[in-house]
Amino acid sequence: MNKPMTFHNFKHGLFDVTVLSDGPIVLDGEIFAPQATDGEREEIVARLAGADNVAEAQSNIPLIIAANDVILVDVGAGSLFQPGEGQLEGNLNSVGVKAGDVTKIILSHAHPDHIWGMIREDGTLRFSNARYYITRSEWEFWMGEEASALPEAIQPFVTGARRDLQAIADRVTFVEDGDEIIPGLRVLSTPGHTAGHISLVLDGDVPLIITVDATASQIVSVEHPDWSFGFDMHPETARTTRRALLERAARDSAILLGYHWTYPGVGSVSKEGETFKFSPMTEARS
Repeated sequence: MNKPMTFHNFKHGLFDVTVLSDGPIVLDGEIFAPQATDGEREEIVARLAGADNVAEAQSNIPLIIAANDVILVDVGAGSLFQPGEGQLEGNLNSVGVKAGDVTKIILSHAHPDHIWGMIREDGTLRFSNARYYITRSEWEFWMGEEASALPEAIQPFVTGARRDLQAIADRVTFVEDGDEIIPGLRVLSTPGHTAGHISLVLDGDVPLIITVDATASQIVSVEHPDWSFGFDMHPETARTTRRALLERAARDSAILLGYHWTYPGVGSVSKEGETFKFSPMTEARS
């Protein structure tokens, strides 16, 4: 998806939500579904409009406006991770929001495609007026010995996380499960993808749950909740978290917004035996 002319926008309770994009990342089928058979993986890639064992995963970034706050959930990767990314600031501008207007940024976790857009190429903070929210467990993991002990192939993730987190050290608020960031917007602890991964719940007639990477795919995570996603750092915990989140969403008739789901990444899930079915809400409203 390259800078759509009309972004998916909707009202939810007291919140105005617009789903922006930082652009897609390209992933091998083994990342989407490492436990699938070759035939299952081929089918999944085709359903994601991919081919040759490769498909795109979007970077759907919610812009939430409520009262005097302009809030982003994650900031994408800028130009530092994959060439398709780096579209967030331009897309913000296209809906009349400047980087300096953003008051709060909620960081779900510190993987590259979620935080590497923090700093401009000249080394300055892109969102210079924002307060940042992250869990202490996520912060301490990336800053600590556990991250230093990760395999060499993952060390660029560690270097990037430390660079960006250190850049906001004087403007961070640590949050935990159930904390209210503003009235009606609460933290939901969803660990497993990373140590301190969080989702968000917005109050309304039904809950809106911004799942981020607790459910990384609207196909694999929903239809095969016990399968891992390739970047789950704690797969067993991630599976337990994912199933509990989907059970809650189905029970509460929640609206879901997924970070890597096919744009706009908004829909709902229903229970089907031991698995789930995703129903998208595809209409774009401006």
